Amino acid sequence: MRVSTRYFAALREIAGRDSDILDLAAEADVAAARAVLLARYPAMERIMPRCAVAVNRAYVSGDAPLNDGDELVFIPPVGGG
Repeated sequence: MRVSTRYFAALREIAGRDSDILDLAAEADVAAARAVLLARYPAMERIMPRCAVAVNRAYVSGDAPLNDGDELVFIPPVGGG
């Protein structure tokens, strides 16, 4: 299955792009997609554990199933002051 992912803030800086397409196994979940991204961009390891996750603009858990054509977003924590 193919899932699109968008990058924001520090994740975008690490990836060097705004988005990617992930080719995943038919029964993949958010954790499998996260593993693919960490293999592709190892520097995301320091941020990824603190990210919120959304699929098709709805927050989901880290083990949520994915479907072909889904949009997956990892949302890094934002600091301000």
